[in-house]
Amino acid sequence: MQMLLRAAAIALAAFAFAAAPAAAQNAPQELKQIKLTEKQVQSYIDAQSDINAVTAKIKGDKPDPKLLGELEAAAKKHGFANLQELDEVAANVNLVFSGFDPKTKEFSQPPVALKKEIEAVNADKSIPEKEKKEILGELNQALKFAKDVQYPENIELVKKYYGKIEATMPKG
Repeated sequence: MQMLLRAAAIALAAFAFAAAPAAAQNAPQELKQIKLTEKQVQSYIDAQSDINAVTAKIKGDKPDPKLLGELEAAAKKHGFANLQELDEVAANVNLVFSGFDPKTKEFSQPPVALKKEIEAVNADKSIPEKEKKEILGELNQALKFAKDVQYPENIELVKKYYGKIEATMPKG
């Protein structure tokens, strides 16, 4: 059950990163895939404790400008030009991360991984119907935006740092 919720959270994180700029402009916008560098992945990992501390304070849909300033400062502290660059790296890391099976560490392209999660949620009789409906709705929404990873090098980088990335994920 916890694995399914974690996978749903990861899928939603990737979807949220991709959809956030679009929501601001009220127009669909695809995730811009970039070729990640080792330094970017390490900086992303290093930034997560600061980012998680700030995002835990965000209430509602519109973050306080002060909190956005704190996020911007955290991004710069960890070597990113700005919050947008950190978001772009985070979205690409999360896109790849969402394709890994947490138990086997085997990678599947995100659309395939999401379809597997949808099957697993449908088959899991221990999830209450209301909760199952919510999870399936979120996974199906994420599936609409899921794309294959364009840069195979990104898969190897995220695999190399999988444990460190997983350790930075917000708990709960």
